[in-house]
Amino acid sequence: MAVQQNKVSKSRRNNRRAHDALVAANPNECGNCGELKRPHHVCPSCGHYDDKEIVAAADEIEIDEDAA
Repeated sequence: MAVQQNKVSKSRRNNRRAHDALVAANPNECGNCGELKRPHHVCPSCGHYDDKEIVAAADEIEIDEDAA
């Protein structure tokens, strides 16, 4: 079992944890629809990335109901 050799003060312990905080998100504007999106990710509202449509919207896809 591990036993500490010297007591670590609260100040030294908290100084070590100074860089553990989470960083807030940095959203960017979508060039196509103007909604906020995560940088370097496909826009969740319109499906575009770098002015190219990556994910087609559900209303644009024709679904054959007889095939299902």
